[in-house]
Parts: sequence; structure tokens; C-alpha cells
Amino acid sequence: MKTQDAFAEELGAMLPRLRRFAFALSRHSADADDLAALAIERALRSRSQFTPGTRLDSWLFRITRNLWIDEGRSRQRRAAWEAPPEAGELQGFDGAADIERAAELAKVMRAMTGLPDEQREVVALIMIEGLGYREAAELLGQPIGTVSSRLVRGRNSLLAALGQETNA
Repeated sequence: MKTQDAFAEELGAMLPRLRRFAFALSRHSADADDLAALAIERALRSRSQFTPGTRLDSWLFRITRNLWIDEGRSRQRRAAWEAPPEAGELQGFDGAADIERAAELAKVMRAMTGLPDEQREVVALIMIEGLGYREAAELLGQPIGTVSSRLVRGRNSLLAALGQETNA
């Protein structure tokens, strides 16, 4: 059994991936930070529910997704609010290459936000976070065929939005 310190270290190592997934769900930098922090807090409190020998990343992604679903329900019950646009703006870029990369990333993120929630989740888990189809299907509670078709549709929509040809 892992010590509490080893478990906390593994959680810390997962933060960048967890933050990316949280951003894919929330579409806002500030919300993603809050969601990732809540997921880590929940994981630390629920550490006894983690099954040693299983994938920590899948467990954390499931916690994050469940928290986001709860947040969405909560937002529907109260007045919806959004972080100000300035919260997500990139700052401090200098040089043509940095500007070009930032513009390309912004274009991809805009294309991602245009995807339906179901496709965006699958694209984020498989294409960005590197989960396998089966892992993503289990995490989302969906049949593998549903995950596969959502990935294909999401990928094709992204490519179309980015002005690239699809091979489907």
C-alpha cells in the first residue's frame, strides 16, 4: 500500500494533465484551475476509495468529470456566470514564433469549444490525455462504439474547423 506521501506526490505529478482535462471541460482558465483544485482535494479526502494497482489518472479524471457535472447542475439552479474574458488571455509573449504558436493554440481551443460536450470530452481524454478507447469508455460510462463514433465526429469537426481535410 502506498504511503500518504507517495500518493500525494503522484497526485502532484498528475496536475498538468488534470488541469488540461479540466480546461477541456470548463473552457475557462479560472474555472479549470478551480475544478482541478477541487478534484485534488476530493482525491485526497477519498484516498481510501482508490484501488491500488489501478490507474490513478483514470480515477482522477472520473472525479474531475463528476465534479464538473455537479457544477453544471449547480450553475443551472443559480444564475449562470462566466469568468471575464481577460482571465483567459495569454500575456507576455514576445517574438514571432511565440505569437504564431499562441495563435494556433487559440484557434485549436476555439475549435474545441465549438464541439458538443460529448465529443469534447472524448477528444480531450483520448487525443489530448492519451487514454485508450476502453479507458475513456469506462470513465464516461459509455459503450466503446459510442466513444469511438464521438471521437471520429469530434476529430472531423476539429479538422474542418481548422481548414484541414478529413480522411473519414
